[in-house]
Amino acid sequence: MSELKNKIDFVALVSVRMANSNGDPLNGNRPRTDYNGFGEISDVCIKRKIRNRMQDLGHRIFVQSEDRCDDGYGSLSERASATMKGIKDRDKYAELACQTWMDVRTFGQVFAFKDSKGLSVGVRGPVSIHQAVSLSPVEVESLQITKSVSGEKKEKDKARTSDTMGMKHFVRFGLYEIKGAINVQLAEKTGFTQEDADVIKECLRTLFANDASSARPEGSMEVVRLYWWQHNCKDGQYSSAKVHRSVQVRLKEGVDVPECVDDYEITLASLPGLEPEVLDGL
Repeated sequence: MSELKNKIDFVALVSVRMANSNGDPLNGNRPRTDYNGFGEISDVCIKRKIRNRMQDLGHRIFVQSEDRCDDGYGSLSERASATMKGIKDRDKYAELACQTWMDVRTFGQVFAFKDSKGLSVGVRGPVSIHQAVSLSPVEVESLQITKSVSGEKKEKDKARTSDTMGMKHFVRFGLYEIKGAINVQLAEKTGFTQEDADVIKECLRTLFANDASSARPEGSMEVVRLYWWQHNCKDGQYSSAKVHRSVQVRLKEGVDVPECVDDYEITLASLPGLEPEVLDGL
């Protein structure tokens, strides 16, 4: 394993077509939008998908979703207790957690830790991700749906119960931008390596592999392009904000409502001495 020596910035452009990119449970599971109609995907949602891809690639992760649990533990507490049993030193606890689980040394984690002071163990991860925002306002549509078969058992001599009504929401089309960075100083503390960074790159490039569902049918969400900058120093040759702004996306002349990626003009501003690796998504 080689030590991560240079800061990394990245930008991923994601297209969404006829899919619920990230439902809001406080708003009837409608796709998230801001007050101006721009679509949003939370950083928590993006990290969940990255963790799932880590699992697919054979890496151990701490924060597992229930339907993807691969070690038999029913909670984070059980998983931590079984692995960290007997460890009393806070620094050793954090070190072993980072060595054991890739998502801990990537994103960080807070662990309950019982000692005389009753303090928790906090790990700050080197990978930070912004919430994704669409580059134009999105149109959210809703369909009324029904269950074709009732889930309730019909009582004897009674008529079949009526179908259950519900709603299904989706974004007609949106192009979203995911931005993030990897901090070398924090990577040194968690043991995050250059090889780990390469795994994150692959996770982002293939973000929606094995992610299909009724709300996100296969092919409805796609990583269009991934920009990956590796600086020549720890602190970076340019600020992350300036690097992220170098990806410039504008609607083509005459297009008012975008319907596909081709309705945008995507350009890359020059940053002398820093060239990105540009990858097509899966």
